Amino acid sequence: MQYHLRYLSVLVLPVVIFWSFASVKSQEQQVTFPYNNGSTPQTLSQKNDRSLLEDLNTQAIADSRQNQHSPALQKLQQALTLTRETGNIFWEGVTLNNIGRVYQNQGQYELAFKSFQAAAIIYKQNNNLVERGKTYSNIGYLFQIQNQPELAIFFYKHCVINRELARLQPSTLSAPEPNAYNLTVDQTYRILSETLLKQGRVAEAQRTIDLLKVEELHNYLQNVPGNKRTAKGIEIIPGEKPVKQKLTETVDNAVVLGKELTTLRKIPPQVRSPQQNQRIKQLVTQQQQLLDAFNKFISSPAVTAQLEQISRTARRQNLDLENINEIRDNLARLPQKSAIIYPLVLQNSLQLVLVTADAPPIYRTVDVSREKLNKTIATFRQALTNPTRNVKTPARQLYDWLIKPIETELQQAGIESLLYAPDDQLRYIPLSALYDGQKWLVERYSVNHITSASLTNLNTPREQTLRVLAGAFTQGNYQVSVGNRQVAFSGLPFAALEVENLAATFPQTKKLLDDAFSPQVTVPQMDDYTIVHLATHAAFVVGKPQDSFILFGNGDRVNLNDISTWSLPHVDLVVLSACETGLGGKLGNGQEILGFGYQMQKTGAKAAIASLWSVDDGGTQILMSIFYANLSTGKITKASALQQAQIALITGKLNSVNNKFSTINASNLSHPYYWSPFILIGNSL
Repeated sequence: MQYHLRYLSVLVLPVVIFWSFASVKSQEQQVTFPYNNGSTPQTLSQKNDRSLLEDLNTQAIADSRQNQHSPALQKLQQALTLTRETGNIFWEGVTLNNIGRVYQNQGQYELAFKSFQAAAIIYKQNNNLVERGKTYSNIGYLFQIQNQPELAIFFYKHCVINRELARLQPSTLSAPEPNAYNLTVDQTYRILSETLLKQGRVAEAQRTIDLLKVEELHNYLQNVPGNKRTAKGIEIIPGEKPVKQKLTETVDNAVVLGKELTTLRKIPPQVRSPQQNQRIKQLVTQQQQLLDAFNKFISSPAVTAQLEQISRTARRQNLDLENINEIRDNLARLPQKSAIIYPLVLQNSLQLVLVTADAPPIYRTVDVSREKLNKTIATFRQALTNPTRNVKTPARQLYDWLIKPIETELQQAGIESLLYAPDDQLRYIPLSALYDGQKWLVERYSVNHITSASLTNLNTPREQTLRVLAGAFTQGNYQVSVGNRQVAFSGLPFAALEVENLAATFPQTKKLLDDAFSPQVTVPQMDDYTIVHLATHAAFVVGKPQDSFILFGNGDRVNLNDISTWSLPHVDLVVLSACETGLGGKLGNGQEILGFGYQMQKTGAKAAIASLWSVDDGGTQILMSIFYANLSTGKITKASALQQAQIALITGKLNSVNNKFSTINASNLSHPYYWSPFILIGNSL
């Protein structure tokens, strides 16, 4: 690693002062510390101190952005001194991160690196996984801008590793985030994914993209816990392990020195002995020597060559990664030949990652900007939600971007079922409605949406005895506040017939209609059944989780946060047959849809079916009746049952079901408006 330094000629205290540590005190108590200048001890309010520290850091970053680096560093030095006096170790780490950012902005990369390392050591000493992880993201970005992708990847990985360990205690992720970091955490995951793909490290990129979904869920829902899969983070592969070992050794040794230094700094300067002052100097020097040795180590030709070798090895797919092997094993145990598709939407490209059971993961880069992709998505949605519109042009374009680049691999692997983890605004459109010029995608593949492989149990079999609880909102009108608007929801004219046909297919169906279909009556009964079918309005609204809701027949609403309190471990499938997304034409990044799928999984339910827009003319009732008739045979999966029902509407081959629906004109349901909005999320079996 070569540093390109322009040393400062401003009045800044030497970097050596950064490697000292302060004691941790309760944030609620008053604490007394002597000033370093030997003045009389003063009682300081920690609340006021935090406010001053925040102001100093905010002003310094604003100065730095205006290229006023010297005033920025002076303010940060003032903040650093205050953290020592008050024992505020959290803000000491924040301030060191911001000092590193100022040096980075100047091109003083070595000084920036040392400042970030000092912050990481503080957070290791304080066992703060969240801030330590973000600090490693700063270091990763520092190497990214120096065009050193291997080291950038190494440190970005440590952001992910610490973040996923912290996710086991999700409340730790909810603390306010100071402005001390170059990237948000989800940006770190995205950049790491992109960098890994550019290096040909596809399996590691797949893992990062999968964990990105979990991070997005946390950003939307908050308090999203990890599990034994997510806690593995991302693997440090063999070529990185010497660097990992040296980093661990350096940090651990620096922490030992730091603890002794902290103890000595608690002693007021005016009463320290000469031996104690001498020991403080020794400890600071030893810490700096440790960090200098690590810097030289990662800059050495041997380490540089070893890291560069990783990418060459990865391109040959000789990486034995535990996570990807687990996914491939899960795919191999599914009854149909299945593959997982991960799209990653970047500013200037679309990246596709394909994972199959029998081959290493592959990726393709599609030359389309995020802006152009989103415009096509919007055009596609508009055409999908109007049965008089010709939808095939945007459907073909999206097929060319999302499927055609991996079409050969899908065919060679004999894939029958696609597990799909959509990204960004791709969450607002059904993959099944893409068009290859001859057929709709659903005519070739069943499609099953997943939140992430880390959160989905792909192989849990369903119970063969199906018991149904069916609720329906059939009559009446309710005014509902959606954001700043009032929206009218009316009873669904075919919902009663939908429930009656369910009861005909499953004679033991429990029916709840209108006022009887209330949360108070319905929710406590749900876990007594394997299928919960809700023929009612639901809305997935851009914004906060409490803005998205399910409307019950008595007019009560349950929002996404409320759903998290449900307990449905015995439920195999929850069906919402009249959902709507993009209400009012506003599209976000689809986190509300991702959040719904996750909240349903969190209840213990194996899977959910929801619609991306509401089909209100009886098409839903026909499709659902065919779906349940298929499912009742016990011979096919949920994904295949939905696929066959959709194909029945496309082809018009409704066969015996025609007689059941004589009151409905079922002659022209082939437009994707009628069959494609329904997506299966979760376990497809």
